[in-house]
Amino acid sequence: MKLRTGLFLFVLLSALAAPNSFAQSPDELMNNANALYQKNDFTGAQKIYKELADSGYESSALYYNLGNAYYRTGDIGYAIYYYEKALKLSPSDEDIIQNIKIANSRTVDKINEVPKIFITRWWEGLVVSLSVGGWSFILLLIFILFLFYLALYLLSKRSSMQRIAFFSGSGVLAALILVSIIWLARVNLETSEDYGILLDKSTTVKVSPDSQSNDAFIIHEGAKFTIEEKVNNWYKIKLADGKLGWLPQNSAGKI
Repeated sequence: MKLRTGLFLFVLLSALAAPNSFAQSPDELMNNANALYQKNDFTGAQKIYKELADSGYESSALYYNLGNAYYRTGDIGYAIYYYEKALKLSPSDEDIIQNIKIANSRTVDKINEVPKIFITRWWEGLVVSLSVGGWSFILLLIFILFLFYLALYLLSKRSSMQRIAFFSGSGVLAALILVSIIWLARVNLETSEDYGILLDKSTTVKVSPDSQSNDAFIIHEGAKFTIEEKVNNWYKIKLADGKLGWLPQNSAGKI
């Protein structure tokens, strides 16, 4: 599994609070971790990657490499967790998607998703094909193009040019409406649904947020689920096959 380098986003407040947290730049630390990885010191590479991530730096490259390091040490739950975080930033990245498939093939639980009709699967695939930022960029470009045709229609003195501007602008307006709907769906997906990955080797899911309650089922590391609710230190989860239950918050990683 190949490694990556990349620029980082950083939480500004963290930078102001701890301006001297690192003697080296994030890219230098990333390169140091990559060098350790290449020497098969996966634990050492993990430590540096993790320190960067915990300090507020984030990039798909960082999460991707951290997932690779955990995969190499056999920590499949953590590997999938960081691959999924990388995919959230770069939803169309084929390398990340492929590594998730490889890691998932090593999980114990093979959860069958509730079947969806074709149009639903197509729509969901379209919505997640780009990040919120990606759809925002496309939306901005289409809006600028619409303004161009609108100005051309209003300012042109030739009827032939006005007709071209009218019909072209109508098509662009339709595209603007469609992309706006997709953008809203993408934003809603990120804000209304939280996903989690089980990090523990295995966990007994309970029927209520209480360690003394009855067992619902058992899941193993790497299992992905929707987080429906949080009560105290418990997550209410829903698997892709529809199963519901509660597990301790510290046993899972929220994507």
